[in-house]
Amino acid sequence: MKIDRLLSIVILLLKRNRIQAKELADLYEVSIRTIYRDIEAISLAGIPVVTFQGAGGGIGLMEGYRLDRSMLTDHDIKDIVMGLQSLSSSLGGPNVSRLLHKFESIIPESEKEQFSVRTTQFIVDHSGWGNQSVQEAKLIKIKEAMSQARTVAFTYRNAEGARTERDVEPHTLLLKGQQWFVYAYCPDRGQFRLFKLSRMNEPVVTETAFTRRDLSNEVLPWKEGRMTASSAVQPFTLQFNRTSRHLAEDWFGVEALNEQEEGIYTVSVPFPEDAWVYGFILSLGPDVIVKEPAHLRDKIYKMALRIASNYEEEQKLYNNY
Repeated sequence: MKIDRLLSIVILLLKRNRIQAKELADLYEVSIRTIYRDIEAISLAGIPVVTFQGAGGGIGLMEGYRLDRSMLTDHDIKDIVMGLQSLSSSLGGPNVSRLLHKFESIIPESEKEQFSVRTTQFIVDHSGWGNQSVQEAKLIKIKEAMSQARTVAFTYRNAEGARTERDVEPHTLLLKGQQWFVYAYCPDRGQFRLFKLSRMNEPVVTETAFTRRDLSNEVLPWKEGRMTASSAVQPFTLQFNRTSRHLAEDWFGVEALNEQEEGIYTVSVPFPEDAWVYGFILSLGPDVIVKEPAHLRDKIYKMALRIASNYEEEQKLYNNY
């Protein structure tokens, strides 16, 4: 903690010309004597700290001093800051914000405007458009459990709706396909499992400690990808019209479209046939048609009929009014 406080004091002194010892003591909740010992340690490390006497005095750094960043080029720092900004949109929290301020503080005043331009030219924001408070609360709990090496308990519902109580050892937080997952060792199952954050209800950090396991020999599921899934991969052909063409371009790229006739396009893509594929095709809406294979076309047709039947009774009541 002392190292963190010393670095934080240096960053603060870089941002402010002078600061009173009492203000530092109040900020870090230590005695003034401790602050002076910290200042002495900073000076011994080769950082030129200056004490100003009299009215308006205080503690500061020698004019023109900057942290040594000879190991990093301007492009290196720009890329790091852009990465931190992307991480901040996903994980949030004060630690990432503090780290951003640390890097920004070592940019000379004369270069800050241009640096700001460069670091806002490319932005990756993984956060959703709506209220993310529930997800953020879960992420905070999981991060807390991982940092303290304690198990996390929660109620979980799988894709089939089955409800189970879990108490697992969280090792990794994974953001993939705009969804958060927790890779954790499940003592009940005796193996690692991937848990979808949105299906975890009210995670609680327990008092049970665990020793982090070696993942070097694990077959990490997010590196396998859908194409290496156990189910056989086969091509299927989807047909799009003018109205739905943008969906084909968004998902598969402009070059994947084959124009059959004016306003009609097809895309052939290989995927393992499973529940995900059924849901994906249905999510594309009524302007997309499965052309091949015939059994998949029949499957989607029957699923669409079942969906429509769920609304038939209500629609009849509505039409009678």
